[in-house]
Amino acid sequence: MSPPTSPRLVAGVDSSTQSCKVVVHDADTGAVVRHGSARHPDGTAVHPDRWWDALQEAAAAAGGLDDVAALAVGGQQHGMVCLDDAGEVVRDALLWNDTRSAAAADALVAELPGGAAGWAEAVGTVPVGAITATKLRWLAEHEPANADRVAAVCLPHDWLTWRLLGSGALDDLVTDRGDASGTGYWSTPRGEYRTDLLELAFGRAPHVPRVLAPDGTAGTTPGGALLGAGTGDNAGAAIGLGAAAGDVVVSIGTSGVVSAVSDRPTADPSGIVAGFADATGRYLPLACTLNAARVLSSVARMLGVELGALADLALAAPSGADGLVLVPYLEGERTPNRPDSAAAVHGLELGNTTPSHLARAAVEGLLCGLADGLDALVEQGSEVRRVLLVGGGAQSVAVRRIAPALLGAPVTVPEPAEYVARGAARQAAWVLAGDDAPPEWTRAGDATFEAEAAPSVRSRYAEVRDLTARRLGD
Repeated sequence: MSPPTSPRLVAGVDSSTQSCKVVVHDADTGAVVRHGSARHPDGTAVHPDRWWDALQEAAAAAGGLDDVAALAVGGQQHGMVCLDDAGEVVRDALLWNDTRSAAAADALVAELPGGAAGWAEAVGTVPVGAITATKLRWLAEHEPANADRVAAVCLPHDWLTWRLLGSGALDDLVTDRGDASGTGYWSTPRGEYRTDLLELAFGRAPHVPRVLAPDGTAGTTPGGALLGAGTGDNAGAAIGLGAAAGDVVVSIGTSGVVSAVSDRPTADPSGIVAGFADATGRYLPLACTLNAARVLSSVARMLGVELGALADLALAAPSGADGLVLVPYLEGERTPNRPDSAAAVHGLELGNTTPSHLARAAVEGLLCGLADGLDALVEQGSEVRRVLLVGGGAQSVAVRRIAPALLGAPVTVPEPAEYVARGAARQAAWVLAGDDAPPEWTRAGDATFEAEAAPSVRSRYAEVRDLTARRLGD
């Protein structure tokens, strides 16, 4: 009797804002074999070497990558990584949540003929401070010496893929359409770079990564593993979940994201919906909030309780928190575009000044912002057949039970998993197999939640969401 054949292994990397996770999967079934993680430093400007250090640490914690046949990287979107002629990092990367480029975004919108509508038509996205093009404008205006050194610009997942290749040549930089669509100078509807917009943002056009097909190969690592194109974190989560047309993914992590898999591109001149591409050849219209899971952790800290106790408090208060509303712009906001706004509490009365009411207002404020994003996707033509709720915030019992009432649809919560890393691994398995589509990996353990719609909570939030003060220090 011949010995059993060892499974082929693939690895997915999730290099997020807060940490790096490496998950090794069976290439055929998707079963998790082993995993590891490592922290990233805090801050909105980080040297990319810290991501590489964390990747090495996470890979070691996952048992190494020597037996992995293929891997791919999913990474936080929009971050500006600038390299000089020798491939050295010019300055700390500005991350998606660094809002210093908000004024640059306003200027770029004004400078393009047609303004916001012109940008939406050109690339699918209206620039805000998160978008890479705005960070390049900020660099050109505020650090001209550094700007002069820039020979190439890429995104966090592009840079990590390039490091895994071990090349060092700028011509070997690659990306995918999903992540490229968040730069502000790659056109989602046309599937190509808009060099004129890159020049508008930066004054010239530095080298940019080659855009691979969804099943394209970046090359091989020095150890011989195939490297997939990788993608941005939102597209990675969508492919990791197996999301199809009609699926809406609501992710509550560092940021809050509402995205819908679509067969056609979108162009929203209001800028609320970003017309991104996905990692399979389709499209991923998306609305993003800067404030998500940290709304819960921040209010829990204010109340001196753990997250589980915060959920219990929230569920002990009535729907609508007796009129108490928390507008959760703790770090400014992207949807709506309020980079300079602070959070606010409205409707304080003697009867709602309890920890339970504040906890309820925190959960409802978080979800109302995401519900506004879902409304915007529907207005742009997205179909909602199913809502999938994922991310760290989705583990809150209060979020799960209140979300259907504010999102206006039953909510499915998949079993907890590292879906960005899973998506990157599934992409790697696709590259390894050479098939026409990603492998079918089954997912078990979904839970569905339903609740009666609460339009009065939504309307109360809408009354006050723009009534905020300016953040101190801005």
